[in-house]
Amino acid sequence: MRHHNHNRKFGRKKKVRSALLKSLVLSLIVYGRIRTTEAKAKEIRPIVEKMVTRALSADVNAKRVIMSRLMNRAPETKKLIEEIAPKFKGVAGGYTRILKLPNRKSDGAKMALIEFVK
Repeated sequence: MRHHNHNRKFGRKKKVRSALLKSLVLSLIVYGRIRTTEAKAKEIRPIVEKMVTRALSADVNAKRVIMSRLMNRAPETKKLIEEIAPKFKGVAGGYTRILKLPNRKSDGAKMALIEFVK
C-alpha cells in the first residue's frame, strides 16, 4: 500500500532532496522569509512547523533533535529556540504563511513567499 507516500521528488535523489529541504529550512530560520517555488514552500512548511513546536518545549532533548535536523548548526538552533519559538507561546500551530507571487519569468514556475506569521 502507498499510504503517506505523497512527498514531492523535485527530480532529485533522496540525499540531494533532503539537503535542499534542510537548506531551505535554514534559510527560513535565518532570514524569516524566503522566496521560492510554491511546491518547495509547501514541502518545507510541515518541517518548519514541527521544529517550532519542538522548540517550544526547549528542553535538552528538543535542542539535540533540532540541532541534528539543522545539520548541527548551533547559531540557527539558538535563534529558533530563543527568538522564534517564544513568539508562538500559547499558539497551537500555524506558525508560517505562504503567499503566492507572480510566476517566474524565465520558466513560468509558480513562485511563493514563505514567512513566519509573527
